[in-house]
Amino acid sequence: MLPFAGAAAKDTGRIVVSSEKDNAVAIIDAAKSEVLSSPAVCKRPRHMQLTPDRTQIYIACSDDHRVVAWDIASGKVVARMDVGEDPEAFDLSPDGKTIYVSNEEDSELTAFDVGTRKKAFAVKVGGEPEGVKVSADGKLVYVTSEVGNVVHVIDPATRKVVKNVPVGKRPRRFLLTPAGELWVSNELDGSVSVIRTSDHTVQGTISFLPQGMRREDVTPVGMALSPDGKTAYVALGRANHVAVVDVPTRTVKSYVLVGKRAYGLAVSRDGKRLYVANGLSDDMTIVDTAEMKGIKTLKVGRVPYGVVIDD
Repeated sequence: MLPFAGAAAKDTGRIVVSSEKDNAVAIIDAAKSEVLSSPAVCKRPRHMQLTPDRTQIYIACSDDHRVVAWDIASGKVVARMDVGEDPEAFDLSPDGKTIYVSNEEDSELTAFDVGTRKKAFAVKVGGEPEGVKVSADGKLVYVTSEVGNVVHVIDPATRKVVKNVPVGKRPRRFLLTPAGELWVSNELDGSVSVIRTSDHTVQGTISFLPQGMRREDVTPVGMALSPDGKTAYVALGRANHVAVVDVPTRTVKSYVLVGKRAYGLAVSRDGKRLYVANGLSDDMTIVDTAEMKGIKTLKVGRVPYGVVIDD
C-alpha cells in the first residue's frame, strides 16, 4: 500500500474549499449547502486534487513548501511531501504514482515518487511556472510559464522539454477536452488559448468580456468541464463572473455573476451544480447550471482558492 493511502471514504457528498489566509479547508455538506467544519491543514493551502482512489485529497501548501495528503475519512493530514519553494499547482500521473509540481521560485517542474516521497527528477522551464497538466496517457506533461507566455511540453521519459507553445499573457491553468484540445487560461489577455494536442499548435483563442465590465478586469484562471464534456466553465477573476462556453464550437454562451475575484471552481458529478471560490469576497457561489444563475453564497474562509468535490 502506498504511504499516502488511507481508510476508504468515497462519495461523501462533501465539498472542500482551501482557504489561503486561514491555513484551513472548509468542509461543506453539498446536500444541505452548509459548512460543517474548517480544519487546519497547513500554511497557505492552494491547489487541491483527489487521489485516484478518491480516499484522500492532495493539497499544495505554499508557505510550508509541501504537498500534504488529507484523509477524507479521518479528516486529518496523514502524510507530507517536501516539494520545494512555494508550490502552487500540481498534477498526478494516471496511475497516481508520480506527482508533478511547479516550483515557481526555482523555475522548474519537479517530479516526485509518491511511494517513497522522494524527488525523481526536475526539468528547467520558463520563469514563474504554475499550471501543470498530465496527458491522459501519462506520456506528456504540460506546464505554463507566466513570464515566458508559453506552454512547455515535457516528455517525462527523456526528462526534456520537447516543444514550447506561445500563448497569451500570463498563462495560468489547463483544461483537456474530449476532442483532444488543451485549453490554457491567459490571465492578462482575458482569453483562453486552444492547443491541438496532436501537433501542439494553437488552433484558436476564446476571448471574454461580460457586459459592463472593463477589459482589464477580465482575468481568467480556473476552468472546469461539465461531465458530458460539452460545456466549459471559466472563472474570470476580477470580472466577478464565470463564462459558460460551448466546447465544440468554442462559443461563449453566457456569463454568470458570482462573487469577487472568481478563481477556483468545480462541477458536481451530475453536472447540476457549479461551485465557485471567490477570493476577494471570502465566499463560494453555488450555481444552478440549468438556470445558469447563482442560488446560494456560503462564507468559506479568508481568500478561498481551490474547490474539490467528493461526490
